[in-house]
Amino acid sequence: MSYANLLPVIFLNPLEQEGKRFIRIWHKPNPFISKRLKEATWIRYSKTYKCFVMHHTGQAIEMAHQHFQGLARVDTSYLFKPRRLRPALGAVVLQQDKAMAEPLGKVPVKPVVRLQLLEHQGKQYVQLSYRYSKEIYISLKQSKVAKWLPEVQCFVISGEGSSMHTLLTELERVAQLWLAQTMRVQDMSLQARLWEQSYLKDSGYIPCPLPYLEKLFLLNYSPSTLRTYHSLLLRFLNVHKAKGLGSINAFSEEQINHYHRSMVQAGTYSVSFINQSINAVKFYYQRVLSRHEVQLNQVERPEKPERLPQVLSKQDVLKILSATDNLKHRCLLQLLYAGGLRIGEVINLRLTDVQSERNLLLIRGGKGKKDRTTLLSQRLLENLRAYYKAYRPKVWLFEGQTGGQYTVESIRNVFRASKEKAGVKAPATPHTLRHSFATHLLEQGTDLRYIQVLLGHRSSKTTEVYTHITTHALDKIVSPLDNL
Repeated sequence: MSYANLLPVIFLNPLEQEGKRFIRIWHKPNPFISKRLKEATWIRYSKTYKCFVMHHTGQAIEMAHQHFQGLARVDTSYLFKPRRLRPALGAVVLQQDKAMAEPLGKVPVKPVVRLQLLEHQGKQYVQLSYRYSKEIYISLKQSKVAKWLPEVQCFVISGEGSSMHTLLTELERVAQLWLAQTMRVQDMSLQARLWEQSYLKDSGYIPCPLPYLEKLFLLNYSPSTLRTYHSLLLRFLNVHKAKGLGSINAFSEEQINHYHRSMVQAGTYSVSFINQSINAVKFYYQRVLSRHEVQLNQVERPEKPERLPQVLSKQDVLKILSATDNLKHRCLLQLLYAGGLRIGEVINLRLTDVQSERNLLLIRGGKGKKDRTTLLSQRLLENLRAYYKAYRPKVWLFEGQTGGQYTVESIRNVFRASKEKAGVKAPATPHTLRHSFATHLLEQGTDLRYIQVLLGHRSSKTTEVYTHITTHALDKIVSPLDNL
């Protein structure tokens, strides 16, 4: 053992104060070391930290080594040790299951050919729009169903399902087909092909059974529910594709439970996503396969947390609306707030739905396919009249630049830009304006029953959530801490 290892040790530790770096000196009680510390001119005793400190510089460290040579050994191992930072949020140990995480492979990204309706010389066509690509152009020139219209300078096809089936096959190698929001497909075999064109179809791939989509369509499920259920059942089938569709159709309730339990343990799916998956799979077994012997009504469901909706203050709403310079965009956002509308209800408004004589807005086919009426603000009505004179929409209250319905994504972009321009930091989406509408009405003293009707809620319990976030009457309650 060397002589240096027998000497007492002085530890140098990092110390930060007001953004400046110092060194804290620690040692076991030793009168000789204490005396030598007091003799060092670059070392000071800190009454705040109750220890000796010095500046964190290479020169100071070198001087310390020389100053204590023969008396003590200076240890700098803690000085350059990386800091141990604790994350602000905790960690969750998740189940590792790659098959559950991504059961469906995606094809490489391809160019998009967008299909939208076109009227030309009294006939209706489907226009094919795409960013120029030599491969797509050659495919369309050789197509059996697409033809070039010189007058409007674009390729078109007829609106028949058979034409779209053929076009899908012809362009499968070079492009993907996207339908404009205004197009509705009632051919479920075509709809399934459109939705599944982005997936890799290996030897074991199981497509969504056509009777499943046809049953959903027959029962008048909404297009968004159709698409959601399709993707969730497709996922369920392809997680178990190694067993084959016959074995999957014979699954027991416990096997279905195991699949959804694994989704919970994966920790990457929301409660709503898992509950939707349960509903989609349940519909398949009960309504398509008629597996009544399996009591799928007892499928285990994760409990949904009761979270309060995000609400903006009246000042923040005013800032967002004031920051929207474009007249059409301002009317869009005002409608969301003034009538408590959902984003899909705004784009589905027709010119005839604005009933100015009665100061009402008619909402047709809202959530749950329910019609209702809601408030028509006088300030909004004035802006809508000015908007109509400037833009002259034909059918829909809000139309895109080339006609047809405004899109959901466009409204989201408008809101995002206005919120950023207004400097509002609170997290919010266009739907937050609907929550704000209900909360501000409640704070004004409006009866909860009337708010329920205006929002189109089937149950009053749905509307009662706003009583938990309103400040109405809370300002009259004094905290017991203030009375101490």
